[in-house]
Amino acid sequence: MLRDVTSVLWKEFKELLGQKGRFKGGKTGMIIFLAVFGILMPLQNGPAWISSPFAMLYWAWIPILLASGVVADAFAGERERHTLETLLASRLPDRAILAGKIGAAVLYGWGLTMICVLAGAVALTVVHGHGKILFFPWPIFAGIVGATLLVALFGSALGVMISLRAPTVRQAQQVFSVAFLILFVPLFALPMLPPSAKTWLAGLAGKADFKTIGLAAAGGLAAADVLLLVIADRRFRRDRLILD
Repeated sequence: MLRDVTSVLWKEFKELLGQKGRFKGGKTGMIIFLAVFGILMPLQNGPAWISSPFAMLYWAWIPILLASGVVADAFAGERERHTLETLLASRLPDRAILAGKIGAAVLYGWGLTMICVLAGAVALTVVHGHGKILFFPWPIFAGIVGATLLVALFGSALGVMISLRAPTVRQAQQVFSVAFLILFVPLFALPMLPPSAKTWLAGLAGKADFKTIGLAAAGGLAAADVLLLVIADRRFRRDRLILD
């Protein structure tokens, strides 16, 4: 099983690295993304970039941004290129194909995010360190690692499920974008709240136990990840995809 999953992972990464002309995907796209999010933005924000707990919130959405350019192609792309039938006709088990597709998106989204996180710390050390190593406090760094991994798994599982039934990559991307916007509606709505509501929320934030809230959010996200994986496993049926 592990060898089969690894085979699918290797296939996905070869296709991903071979993409051209796209911001997300391909070696050039990865370098651009790393330069912008891993070096330019940390330097613009300065040393405060690594000392604020809000760094966890910033990095948490990056894996979904990266995954959006990968998961839509997982099955819809195979369908467009007429390679889905070949993949499904192989000896690979259903779960190996599904795990490989989701795993590739997770490793890409989470892996590149962590490279950006470390690159930002290195860039800040070089420019603002003055002989000292600047790095995230360990609780914040652990929070970034955990949050980005959970979000990467959530976005990858959701995106692959959408790609399973989407006839084209464009349609899969559109549906994924709508789902992404729905998930982040509360964040987009905050600036539009009346001043009294903002004051009330600020008061709640001042009294909140962010450690407890963070642990509760991580537990809820982990449960959502497990639920999505179970649903994806039940929905993925080779015979149904071949008939589609």
